[in-house]
Amino acid sequence: MKDRVRIFEGIHNFRDYGGYAARDGRLKEGVLWRSGQHGGATPADLAGVAELGITTVIDLRGDSERQTMPCLRHDEFDGLVLFAPGETAGSELAPHEEAGQGITTAAEAKAAMTKLYVNMPFRDVLIRSLTLYFEALATRDGASLLHCLAGKDRTGLAAGLLHRLLGVHEDDVMADYLLTNEAGNQQRRIAAAGESIRERYGAQITDEAIVMLMGVDADYLHTATRSIAERYGSTERYAEEVLGVDAARRAALRERLVA
Repeated sequence: MKDRVRIFEGIHNFRDYGGYAARDGRLKEGVLWRSGQHGGATPADLAGVAELGITTVIDLRGDSERQTMPCLRHDEFDGLVLFAPGETAGSELAPHEEAGQGITTAAEAKAAMTKLYVNMPFRDVLIRSLTLYFEALATRDGASLLHCLAGKDRTGLAAGLLHRLLGVHEDDVMADYLLTNEAGNQQRRIAAAGESIRERYGAQITDEAIVMLMGVDADYLHTATRSIAERYGSTERYAEEVLGVDAARRAALRERLVA
């Protein structure tokens, strides 16, 4: 799994989420990339990203996040950056930042994160962003990059939806989601986020709680999956009725992404 990860100095959680066995073959490698934001990217980072031939970037962040931390791009980047205007997380904060309010312990952090996942698939602006994501994958050539702020919650949900629609085994869906907890320089990523979260909410938040906020847990994705099933019965029906991913679009995704 760690072979999927690209190590950059100022971009965290950068990895290939292709290559998994799917319903009709195997997801292509080198065309599906995911990461956190690129606001802290170094020139060497940007050059490394440029080598991947990315033609489409899907930014799942909200307007406030993009304004606070604009993503840097290589001077020669001429691809399309897609996003839906508004706040995809229901506020100006990323999910892990939102979950930090009023918590102190790791158990409280996990409970807050799990609660956020109940409604995450149904947030209006995120739905519009996910619709752009699936449309781009079904219609645009070249490699794509999917990212949010930390590249773990909104991005993890989106990647998991794609995997399931293409028939990736549930074990691989979850393994890819949980790779956030191992990808790249974890200490630097968690330390930077911890400083920001404590500045916002106070120094009482424990180190263990920060780790929980900045990581992912199987219960989070299971919660979103159950929430989708309770409302729509299946991921396929949710994707079709909410995101416009009908049979024709699923076929287009298979044609472009499965070898």
